[in-house]
Amino acid sequence: MAETGRERARHWQYDELPGVDLLRARYIRKTFVRHTHEHFVIAAIADGVEVFHHGDGDQYAGAGSLALVNPDTPHTGRAGVPEGWRYGAVYPSPEVVGAIAAETTTLRGTPGFVTPVLDDPYTVRLVHRVLRATDEGNALAADTLLKVVVTRLLRRNGGNLPRREVRTAGARTAARARALLEERMAAPPTLQRLAAELGTSPFALLRAFRDAYGMPPHTWLTDARVRRARRLLDAGTAPSQAAVEVGFTDQPHLNRHFSRMIGVPPGAYQRERLNAGRNEPAGRNEQTGRNGTPGLRSGRKNVQDAPPGLVLPSGVWQQNRQWQ
Repeated sequence: MAETGRERARHWQYDELPGVDLLRARYIRKTFVRHTHEHFVIAAIADGVEVFHHGDGDQYAGAGSLALVNPDTPHTGRAGVPEGWRYGAVYPSPEVVGAIAAETTTLRGTPGFVTPVLDDPYTVRLVHRVLRATDEGNALAADTLLKVVVTRLLRRNGGNLPRREVRTAGARTAARARALLEERMAAPPTLQRLAAELGTSPFALLRAFRDAYGMPPHTWLTDARVRRARRLLDAGTAPSQAAVEVGFTDQPHLNRHFSRMIGVPPGAYQRERLNAGRNEPAGRNEQTGRNGTPGLRSGRKNVQDAPPGLVLPSGVWQQNRQWQ
């Protein structure tokens, strides 16, 4: 678990839930820059408030609600109250969600979430139970509860995602620019040179790229570099080497961007991957974790447990955000 002051976060995988990332965190000053995920985001807020820019405006997710983001959808994240927010999250791949949707819902096509915030304390508790089951090595419970969570959310807040089709000349230019940046990630051209190579102007390319992908080319490139760095770390590449291979100037540069998008530093991320590969149990005593490092306490009052009791619906935060 990565810990800074009162903030803490753990990002991991569980071998018995293939295609699913897991996160447990408490953030106070943490700010997530605009980024995307290849997987779905199902973030269950246990207490506090998270604010994230999604679509045309800010969304407020309070205790007892879920922040829901579809794959490849630009969004941010920050605290909505001084005490920050505490949450647990599961990140199922499109393949995992698609398989569950086909078996348990009437949705056809590419399933996704319709609205980015859903008040549902029951499902919030289910998400935290998924995380607890992985800590305890209870594969049957983890798999069952994950399927219940996804099915419930798709039935309450699901729909078919529109298929992205490249039709306009600007969209085709943006797609070509994206492919070139992907190919030359370690040594990308300037906007001027990229536009010249594509036979357009820099500002026309900038507009087309933002329209197609929700962010300018340089922001998209940083996002893509972090994604590729994750795959390299998963394969065992050292963070310092991964930084160079994806085009960051050095490891601190990778650390900064990785933490602002994934929520933990690349070293902590990779250690969890290695531990998962050895099937090492995650449930460690919070005060006296292995090697003296802070860990997680199994059993009652886990840091991931969603608290019972009254919660303030996120709709109230949406309506009264001027108070924040």
